[in-house]
Amino acid sequence: MYSIDLLNIGINEESLYLRKLNYLCFCTIRGYIWQDVIDNVFFLQYFTHHNLDFSSFNFETSLQEGLDAMGFEKPTPIQEKAIPVIMENKDLIACAQTGTGKTAAFILPILNKLSKDGTTTLNTLILAPTRELAIQIDQQIQGFAYFLGISSIPIYGGGDGIVWEQQKKALETGAEIIVATPGRLIALLAGGKIDLSTLEHLILDEADRMMDMGFSDDILKIVNYLPKNRQTILFSATMPPKIRQFSMKFLNNPSEISIAIGKTAKGVTQTMYSVYDTQKEELVRNILSQKAYEAVIIFASTKDKVKSLYKVLRKQFEIEAFHSDLEQVEREKIMSDFKNKSVKILIGTDIISRGIDVVGIELVINYDTPSDPEDYVHRVGRTARADAEGAAITFVNPKDQYKFDNIEKLIGMKVTQSPLPEGFEAGPTYSGTPEKGKSDFGSKKKSGYNKNKKSGSGGNRKPFPRRENSNSEQPKANHTKPVEVKTPTEAKVASQQKPGKPGKFGTRKNVIDPE
Repeated sequence: MYSIDLLNIGINEESLYLRKLNYLCFCTIRGYIWQDVIDNVFFLQYFTHHNLDFSSFNFETSLQEGLDAMGFEKPTPIQEKAIPVIMENKDLIACAQTGTGKTAAFILPILNKLSKDGTTTLNTLILAPTRELAIQIDQQIQGFAYFLGISSIPIYGGGDGIVWEQQKKALETGAEIIVATPGRLIALLAGGKIDLSTLEHLILDEADRMMDMGFSDDILKIVNYLPKNRQTILFSATMPPKIRQFSMKFLNNPSEISIAIGKTAKGVTQTMYSVYDTQKEELVRNILSQKAYEAVIIFASTKDKVKSLYKVLRKQFEIEAFHSDLEQVEREKIMSDFKNKSVKILIGTDIISRGIDVVGIELVINYDTPSDPEDYVHRVGRTARADAEGAAITFVNPKDQYKFDNIEKLIGMKVTQSPLPEGFEAGPTYSGTPEKGKSDFGSKKKSGYNKNKKSGSGGNRKPFPRRENSNSEQPKANHTKPVEVKTPTEAKVASQQKPGKPGKFGTRKNVIDPE
């Protein structure tokens, strides 16, 4: 037990210490994990600007005291650029990757305005694509607003009747800020359960993800319920033309900010394995057996594959599956267990690739190559946070080679290809985008393919790619030598692969969790 002699420290230091202690107690009572609330501060210290600190924004005293208690010192680039624009009450389109402190970039100026004006009615609506992100934003608001007396409510679907009643009661009690998923908010609006006539600020977080999930029409319906005279702020991790065109439907002459799109963190070592689908299961076991990992995320393409892989790996590892078929209380428990490290490995789809801030993730495994290059950036962005080092490994089967080629184009680098471990039979030759005139499933011309010959065993020839789960694919190997996962200080980030020709990549489906 540690003790502190408050008589021997200055009054300002004593006040700050007590405020931190009170704040920690508040987070504990609310059931928050202390690290969750301050992640936006901790994992981005290396992004700080040396000539500007938070006092430069001239926030209200109570808000600044809260930032001091939480350890905020210097703003990240997106905070430095976005906060002044929002404080000037201008509409804004901001493009910044997850993990750049963007949540604080829009929360802090809004809280400052609410504190300054003394607003007590519903003032701000924040839309988020998933319930996990909505809950996380709400928790961060509660942390920032601890000294302000400003309240927020998370509104999301997927919970039981008790959760729904709690949300309705909270709405009746009143709050200055609502953080909602579009689907649940539409249901409330249609039922006349919520009045947005006093709203002054609309914020869309992860706008590109919401569009990919099919929420475009819902967002436009919600906008129709809002006052015309309002400030609208849109944050997106990527900025394809469709996002810009969509935003013009409800933003008014917005300012624009863009921070380093499409790049992965410097601290992450990226490698790939060219494999057949039947080699993946044994390879992931091989990698996970290498060391006692504290935090690993495995991404699979569908929730059915998540469930299947979970059944296999749970026999050997401390692991949980995270997918949309789970009840909300189950999802919250799994995520809480993963954050406090009682669960070491988490398997899921891209539903956990954004908005989940967990410091200390050592390894990300892409069991399936993501169809959208931006999804790769978000998946890999789960590791190498807090200026730490991490590793990201991607399994690439023959039919997904063109997808990985597009990923390398987006991130602006060639990813190192690692050889399969000792004991594995040879995988397919990786060549990036299929050659002109050839489909993803091989050439229509004669290729010399011998159907009686084992796949993966023939020299440098490009093997005829197999369909997923084919019985004729490359067999798994037993008694293999563990894969060595290196950190950036140990690995070379160069690749000897030849760059592939440009190729098209598939369109995302408008779903939360693919089947």
